[in-house]
Amino acid sequence: MISKNLNGKVAVITGGASGIGAAIARKFGTMGSRIALLDLDREEAVREAEELKKSGVEAIGIGCDVSIEEQCASAVEQVIQTYGGIDILVNNAGITQRSVFTRTDMSVYKKIMDVNFFGSLYCTKAAIKSLLERKGVIVVTTSIAGIAPLLGRTGYSASKHALHGFFESLRSELKFSDVHVMMLCPGFTRTNLQSKALDGNGSLNTGKRSIAGNEATPESVAEAVYRGVIKRKREIVLTPVGKLSSLIIRFFPALYEKIMTDSVKSEFEADL
Repeated sequence: MISKNLNGKVAVITGGASGIGAAIARKFGTMGSRIALLDLDREEAVREAEELKKSGVEAIGIGCDVSIEEQCASAVEQVIQTYGGIDILVNNAGITQRSVFTRTDMSVYKKIMDVNFFGSLYCTKAAIKSLLERKGVIVVTTSIAGIAPLLGRTGYSASKHALHGFFESLRSELKFSDVHVMMLCPGFTRTNLQSKALDGNGSLNTGKRSIAGNEATPESVAEAVYRGVIKRKREIVLTPVGKLSSLIIRFFPALYEKIMTDSVKSEFEADL
C-alpha cells in the first residue's frame, strides 16, 4: 500500500523527461520515491534523472517509445531489475493533434492512438504483475477531452475517451487485489505538448490555439497527483475551467458543446 511519505516506493513515469511527467517525478522524489523516467527522448530522460540525483533522489532515465510494445516491456523489466519492483505507474506520455476530421489523414489517428492509448496499455501490461504483488497504484493522464467533446481534436479526444473506458473498467477488476487506478484530468497546462501538436498531414501544427482560463503549472498538477495517490482518489479534475466543464457536460451537454465550439472554432474557421 502507498504511505504518505512514499519512502522507498518505486514510481515509473512515462513522458517523464519534461512537463507534467518531470514535475511528478520531482514531487514523488521529494517525498521519498525511487524514480524511473521513461521517455522517447532518452538523452533528456537521463539528464532529468541526473538532476534528480543531485537533489538526493534515486533515479534512472530510460529511452522508450511507448507505441512499441517490446520497448515498454524492456523498459519495465529494466526498472524491476534495478529497483526490485514497481509501486506506482504513471501513464503520462502523450501527443495531441489540431485539425478537423475532413483534413486529417488516418495515419495521424493511428499515431495518436498508438501513443496515447496503446502506450498506456503496453506499459500497464508489462508492469501489472509487480503492481499486483505490491498493491500499487496506476495513474492515467487523460483530459477533460476524455469526458467531453473537443472541436478540432477528434483523434486526441478519442484516445482520451478510450483511456477512460479501459482504465475505469480495469479499476473494477483490480479492486479485488487492492491495486488502485486514478484518472488525472488536467486542464490547460503550461507544457510543450501543444508546441508538438500534429496537423492533419502529420506535420507540426504551428498555428494559433485557444486557451480557456489560466494555464496551470506542471508543479501544481504534480502536487494534486501526489495528494490523489495518497488518498487513492478515483479521478482528479484540475483548474477552475476544467471543474466547471466537467459539471456542465454532465448536466447540460448541449450547452457545453455550444460554449466549447464558440471558444475554439476560430482556430479552424477556414475548414468549417
